[in-house]
Amino acid sequence: MTTRYRVEYALKAHRRDALIEFIKGLLAVPFVLHSQPTAVAGDVSLPNMAIEARRRYREIMKDVEELINDHINNERAGTPERSKLRFLVPSVGTFFTPLFLEAAFVAQDSRRAISCRRFVAPSFNDIRLILNTAQIMSLTTQNGPLRLVTFDGDVTLYDDGHCLSPHNPVIPRIIHLMSKGLCIGIVTAAGYTDSARYKERLYGLLEAINASPLLTDAQRKNLIILGGESSYLFKFDATSDTLLSGVSRDVWALDEMRLWTEEDIQKLLDIAETALLESVSTMSLKATVLRKPRAVGIVPIVAGAKFEREQLEEAVLAVQKTLELSEVGRRLPFCAFNGGNDVFVDIGDKRLGVLCCQRFFGEIKGSETLHIGDQFLSAGHNDFKARMAGTTVWVANPAETVSSLDELHDLLENGMAADS
Repeated sequence: MTTRYRVEYALKAHRRDALIEFIKGLLAVPFVLHSQPTAVAGDVSLPNMAIEARRRYREIMKDVEELINDHINNERAGTPERSKLRFLVPSVGTFFTPLFLEAAFVAQDSRRAISCRRFVAPSFNDIRLILNTAQIMSLTTQNGPLRLVTFDGDVTLYDDGHCLSPHNPVIPRIIHLMSKGLCIGIVTAAGYTDSARYKERLYGLLEAINASPLLTDAQRKNLIILGGESSYLFKFDATSDTLLSGVSRDVWALDEMRLWTEEDIQKLLDIAETALLESVSTMSLKATVLRKPRAVGIVPIVAGAKFEREQLEEAVLAVQKTLELSEVGRRLPFCAFNGGNDVFVDIGDKRLGVLCCQRFFGEIKGSETLHIGDQFLSAGHNDFKARMAGTTVWVANPAETVSSLDELHDLLENGMAADS
């Protein structure tokens, strides 16, 4: 039993999203009942199958939409225990806006032919994208206005370990958002104390913003970089050689962050370093420890060497559990995450990072904020806690970020199309 528990939890449970799995289970029923896997090509029953499946899928998405509305109403009324959705999905979090799930399903069904499939049931990715579309629809219609869009860096804006080069298709889309008066924050785990390092990673975007005829000087100042999850803030500055200048913590740090002591910070990092070294020894990893002022991690000794995913996740879960059981880990926020080919522990997390962006731009609300990231699973994924600060879109790669921004643009310009 112990071995089975460890396998199910350590390698599977933390890689699931409970709400998505719940919706996936609901949609599996009409798929089983109405799909026609035994029909042959040209069978006259296939179009009718798709029509009936589409109707049932829409009904289910509408039902979940109402469950979310009920959940929101109960949270606002101070009676979260009466939420039926919380009873069905105990780990469900806060919704800052309603979600137009039925309309989003119609939109994604037209792109992904979900209703027409006979052999592949509605998948995790289908539902993830439906939720993304539903959130964008909500932010661009009656629940607006959207004021702030924040982004993760690696795998969201650019490929893992790469830079935001001038030809990246996300750049003109970000500039378009800025030209509409929206504020932009890049909340990244990369923790550099000087602006030159961020210029290296984001030079394509910074130079495009500086040169864009679409932006006023005031709109250019609506870009900030928050590094180390929530440790260092830089704002766009056309007068600087790096096009960025540092901002004093007094301007943007939250009240709870002002209570952190340097002694606690270093104590937590010491514990994390010890746990990471133990993982390196236990799994015979060819890795070295990299210690920063507000972070510690393990990286490959040899450039280009790759760790196995399971090794990285083991190290994340081990250091996370160690810190959770420590006294300092219970009073100081931290984020332990798998960076793709390294493991890092940062002081703070993306919840704080997004909240700091909201504070810097003038106390923007969670319902006016959209965070786009690629790591939203429950452990070892540093975008997860951003869900506590604002609405979110979960992408799998930079191409999906571009698609989401195109969807956002279309809805901002044209609104939701008539239901079909």
